[in-house]
Amino acid sequence: MILFIKHIDIEGPGTLGEYFQRKGKPFDTIDLGEGEKLPASLDRYDAIVSLGGPMNVYEEDKYPFLKDEDVLIKKVLQAQIPFLGICLGSQLLAKASGARVKKSPRQEIGFFDIELSHQGQDDPLFKNLGNTVHVFQWHEDMFEIPSSGQLLASSKECPHQVLKVGKNAYGLQFHVEITDKSIEEWSKEYLKSGPAVPFQKQMGGMLKHYQEKRKIFNQTAAQIYDNFLELL
Repeated sequence: MILFIKHIDIEGPGTLGEYFQRKGKPFDTIDLGEGEKLPASLDRYDAIVSLGGPMNVYEEDKYPFLKDEDVLIKKVLQAQIPFLGICLGSQLLAKASGARVKKSPRQEIGFFDIELSHQGQDDPLFKNLGNTVHVFQWHEDMFEIPSSGQLLASSKECPHQVLKVGKNAYGLQFHVEITDKSIEEWSKEYLKSGPAVPFQKQMGGMLKHYQEKRKIFNQTAAQIYDNFLELL
């Protein structure tokens, strides 16, 4: 059984949830933003996936569930349960491991390339992916690397893209689970306060890029999903 942790309604499991369904791998989804509670015990779970969200990891007064999730991730690390943190989830992994989360040198919204380090290229999560991975980004913060962690990928815009803690806990600063629906919903929610014309142009550009690169993007995501499933 896999546990998906959601922080906001519009950032769900996406293609990763679809993948587990195809593989016949059951999962639970808990939406903390809707007031649902984290499990008291992790005994029934083979892996934990912490998804994205617009909040900062330090906004525990505004989002009290972040404090509860910090405790849970520390339990996950201690029990060595496979963990995958996506965007906010990666920053929560870093925080639970004793590292700071700070502003990224550049806000990233859209499609970017990341470069795997030698360690990243040799890591089982990125088997059969080569040196460069094309990913979707939507973040303005960035995790630092804890003393117990390894940096597996970076980019010019944001030097910390993939974090590994222990033998099977990973944090991806980027998104691999997105669909065209994700891009549209996030744009309407997170860019709505900006001018209408640039907002429509930016959303349209990302949707066009996604359609053009959809096949290879989803192949990359599927390879990462295959690799993560092997860790279980």
